[in-house]
Amino acid sequence: MTDSPQAPRPLDGVTVVSLEHAIAAPFCTRQLADLGARVIKVERPEVGDFARNYDERVDGMASHFVWTNRSKQSLTLNVKAKEADEILERLLSEADVLVQNLAPGAAARLGLSFQALHERFPRLIVCDISGYGDDGPYRQKKAYDLLIQSEAGFLSTTGAPGEAGMAKAGCSIADIAAGMYAYTGILSALMLRDRTGEGSHIDVSMLESLVEWMGYPMYYAYQGAEPPPRAGASHATIYPYGPFPAGDGQAVMLGLQNEREWQAFCDVVLHDVELATDPRFVSNSLRSANRDELRELICQAFSSLGAEEVIARLEQAQIANAHVNDMHGVWDHPQLKARDRWVEVGSPTGRLPALLPPGRNSGYRPQMGAVPALGEHSVSILGDLGYGAEHIQRLKAQGVI
Repeated sequence: MTDSPQAPRPLDGVTVVSLEHAIAAPFCTRQLADLGARVIKVERPEVGDFARNYDERVDGMASHFVWTNRSKQSLTLNVKAKEADEILERLLSEADVLVQNLAPGAAARLGLSFQALHERFPRLIVCDISGYGDDGPYRQKKAYDLLIQSEAGFLSTTGAPGEAGMAKAGCSIADIAAGMYAYTGILSALMLRDRTGEGSHIDVSMLESLVEWMGYPMYYAYQGAEPPPRAGASHATIYPYGPFPAGDGQAVMLGLQNEREWQAFCDVVLHDVELATDPRFVSNSLRSANRDELRELICQAFSSLGAEEVIARLEQAQIANAHVNDMHGVWDHPQLKARDRWVEVGSPTGRLPALLPPGRNSGYRPQMGAVPALGEHSVSILGDLGYGAEHIQRLKAQGVI
């Protein structure tokens, strides 16, 4: 990584205005900020992004909000107020990108659709993030992460076998998927604008984003074939692949991919060479079909070993493995520490640890700015737009900012 703090970042000089809340859009724009973009987060006066109040786990701040909002500037603005129109007009005249994930149809009613803006701001890129996209029969449906997990078929593949075992992802996977496609879509649109000189419209659907990630189970169930069964933390079609208990009460995650590994697993890990040629287990399909019997044998072999002993044997056999970490284990992960992936960022309540963005680049340091307080930058942003102190004070008194 470059030692120069002045090394340019990829999005230095790019301004993003975002009417955002919750996760999908904030996660997208935080990553743009990581690359150097100036992100102006427009929030409701007094209330702000409702994700600010999900919980108080991070020194009184919400965990979701801290995660997705560092390096941004917070502008409070009642976008429904008449006086807000001119402020938005000035903001967008200097912006490169507008991102929004308001309720379906809300941005269009505010005059912030791509069609309404493109003639006045031909270089402006507009990214709309919604549950189902801007057309089609579902376009007006409300969409939350869990609902999209359900619509996209994700819930049919996660959890324990049977309907009662259905389980959602433990993080906002549909929001994250949409945020990632919005992020890469905006980067692509910036590259396209360099060629054409014109901004473009990006329509990101949470449903389509998560369905793209469901490609393997969908093709597995191609033309009416049986879908992959729920398998808990195990793999639905490869075995042994998943968590197994060790004798010390801890679990070890392991995964076999081929017959060579199966033989090494039996010999080096289980110390049972004959098991490798047992007719019940001589192919992956047979091991998967007879997984209950095989699991019992594996658990019996592991019962006299601690988790670290099991991992040592797996390493010796060159079998892929992992610790089953909880969140405390991830905070203390030795690999993240060894690679210096943790830094500190500011916040309204003090310094906080933050993970550097994935994808370490030797040419620049990512922007790791503070998590903003609600409306922290309203005065400075409006000042930059040409508003005087008295005018700003009047806007405050009127509840516009």
